[in-house]
Amino acid sequence: MLKKDLVQYKRILQDMKEKIAGQIKQMSNSGEEKSGDVSGHALHMADVATDMYDREFSLGLASYDRELLYQIEGALQRISENKFGLCVECSKPIPVVRLKALPYTETCLKCQEKLESR
Repeated sequence: MLKKDLVQYKRILQDMKEKIAGQIKQMSNSGEEKSGDVSGHALHMADVATDMYDREFSLGLASYDRELLYQIEGALQRISENKFGLCVECSKPIPVVRLKALPYTETCLKCQEKLESR
């Protein structure tokens, strides 16, 4: 892969990383704001259930975002090792179309399908 392409992918991945880290921080901060009732009034069961659902939903999103961050870190590591754009399973080049759609991908489509079928 050309050096200029690697620089471009590195910039894209770093931008994605910053955006996702910001989203995780924002979810964390919004969760802190909702914790506890300071008014002294009893909460309605439906309100408590809604708050619990919102908290669980946010935790699910944060978990997905952390996994995505892990994949982005892996892609940045592959760039620094000059292995970016090569499938980690078969070592063949990953098509540019796939890299544009998922710049953090580590497998070609064929190998990804094999992994998912297992």
